[in-house]
Amino acid sequence: MRVYLVIMDETDEARTALRFASRRALSSGGAVHILALVPKPSFNAFGGVQATIEQEAHDRAEILASSAAGSLFADSGKMPVIAVKAGEGQAVIKEYLAEHREVAALVLGVSADGANNPLVAHFSSHAGQLPCPLYIVPGSFTSEDIDRLA
Repeated sequence: MRVYLVIMDETDEARTALRFASRRALSSGGAVHILALVPKPSFNAFGGVQATIEQEAHDRAEILASSAAGSLFADSGKMPVIAVKAGEGQAVIKEYLAEHREVAALVLGVSADGANNPLVAHFSSHAGQLPCPLYIVPGSFTSEDIDRLA
């Protein structure tokens, strides 16, 4: 079974990548894994405040991933695997891929306006070192474009 890993955040390009992965999984009898990243705060607050900030970031990422999973389930009838992990994005994704050898492709989206995406920049320049193919989905793709490709 083919498993497509999508990195979920609040951007339109992440939703486009999720739709692409969902359609590919549906047409190939595969599955989707959604990984929501919880970034490390850029500053350190005092003990209890820091813990609250980190918990709120984790909660936001869980809500985002659950919402995306609900949309995918409503659209395809298949429930994805959801993971929420804290840390530096590139390292967390590499670790996830190492732990989940069943992942057949890493699916990332790029913004329609060409804005820099650090994950796309990193993984596209290191694609030869990945244990699976990298799919980069243009943010300008419409639902119809994706459906036509899947």
